[in-house]
Amino acid sequence: MNPESLEPLLDKLCHGDMAVAKKVFLAYEPYLRQVIRRQLPPRLRTKFDSVDVVQSVWADLLDGYRAGKWHFPDVARLEAFLVQVTRNRFIDSVRKHRVASAREQQLGGLHTSEVPPSPQPAAPDVLEAEELWEQMLALCPPEHRDLLQLKRQGLPMDELVSRTGLHPGSIRRILRNLARKLALAEGAAAPDEKP
Repeated sequence: MNPESLEPLLDKLCHGDMAVAKKVFLAYEPYLRQVIRRQLPPRLRTKFDSVDVVQSVWADLLDGYRAGKWHFPDVARLEAFLVQVTRNRFIDSVRKHRVASAREQQLGGLHTSEVPPSPQPAAPDVLEAEELWEQMLALCPPEHRDLLQLKRQGLPMDELVSRTGLHPGSIRRILRNLARKLALAEGAAAPDEKP
């Protein structure tokens, strides 16, 4: 970054010339990113991209330049201003991530019994549910499959009524009949057990 090359652009920048603002941004971006990287603790390197911080600073500053709010008598003061604003934005970002970062722990050192359970169902449960769904579809008459699909989505009764046009009693009867068929099919498929 060469202050002498930016000095002639300073007056245009302070009057809101966006073409000049772009040149100044490109000139200062590597320096401001370096300012951030020097302060960035290793544990936060995966959370921050210095480019994002610098771009957010410039997005806010461009509004001030357009409105003619900023005026800098020389390049040194512009640079000091940009560094201070960038540091402040970086500190704000670090504060936002502080709580989450403090609670994080690497899973590599944990025993498998200490690893938190996944919110997703286990693979055998998923397979069992899919098998049950296929059985239900096979036992369900074609004219009731839309109702079954809606019920699978977890829709409440009033929504089922409005979407299918069926009476709530009819919906309950259809679902009871399907449950009965499913129980009979499972009973017939189970091997005979003798005491």
